[in-house]
Amino acid sequence: MTLAPSVPRSSGAAAAAHRAGTADAEAAWEAPPHYSLAATCFPLQRGDGDPTFAPHPGGLWTAFRTPEGTVSLLLTHAAGELRARAWGEGAAHAVASAPALLGLTDEWDAFDADPFHASLPHLVREARRRNPGVRAPATGRVVDALVPTILEQKVTTVEARRAYRYLLRRFGSPAPGAGRVAPAGLVVAPSSAEWLRVPSWEWHRAGVGPQRSATVMRALRSSSGLERLAAKTAAEASAGLQSIPGIGVWTAAEVTQRTHADADSVSVGDFHLAKFVGFALTGERTDDAGMLRLLDPWRGQRQRVVRMLYLAGVRAPRFGPRMTIQDHRAH
Repeated sequence: MTLAPSVPRSSGAAAAAHRAGTADAEAAWEAPPHYSLAATCFPLQRGDGDPTFAPHPGGLWTAFRTPEGTVSLLLTHAAGELRARAWGEGAAHAVASAPALLGLTDEWDAFDADPFHASLPHLVREARRRNPGVRAPATGRVVDALVPTILEQKVTTVEARRAYRYLLRRFGSPAPGAGRVAPAGLVVAPSSAEWLRVPSWEWHRAGVGPQRSATVMRALRSSSGLERLAAKTAAEASAGLQSIPGIGVWTAAEVTQRTHADADSVSVGDFHLAKFVGFALTGERTDDAGMLRLLDPWRGQRQRVVRMLYLAGVRAPRFGPRMTIQDHRAH
């Protein structure tokens, strides 16, 4: 059962609603059996310090930009009901797109059906049995997914997330109602135009090397084209992203996994993934080509298989030296 989203209010009424804590738009949906909000939305958050997210009892806050304006969105799960409440000019748009964000449009029927399910490795089947409520979220927001993914190219997760936090706190905007209805410190990521105005020395202070910052700038100069990729298939969006110099298979896969709930994209080129998948499926490390051969029997669902391998709790031994955390700020 779905409740109709409320009608967006005028600016004066919205201001009064903010003071009263009443949402500008909201809707509710029946939660699927065993649904997990935390596990579903986990891939969207860039670490615990991501200022575009904030915890809430029974759910989470997130803030972002829509075609109608910025929004603070509260997602909660209680008593078998998923609810979205939104504040800001983008409230109606955010609520309308909330089912995809919550993974409610993500279908696992083909993955769960025999004989496909029976063909999966035992640990994948067990992971799915223990995590029946996991869905893949689809944000449809290409720029929001692309910028932090580019920051993660060829560096450790620690330094990429540190850089992203610095840039968001320096150039992001306070979320609608932050400090009143929404948590203080909740931030909306910069728009494409705002990212393009970040000066070179601020990228440097964030610890982002010139190659990655140049890739961000090059990609966002065609930001309208980027956002149109959200309406295309995941494969078409991936091809469009890879037409931009500096964006390869890994970056495109990491983006479409979040924007399109891409069930098949594999992050080829990841520093650890091939070794992890090889160890999980065979007990031996492998390279990207070997990983793709191992996953090929489940083509169409390969990303789901990878996610279940992670949820299975497999811990592959570390092979070779760890990637060094680099600090470009001292140079």
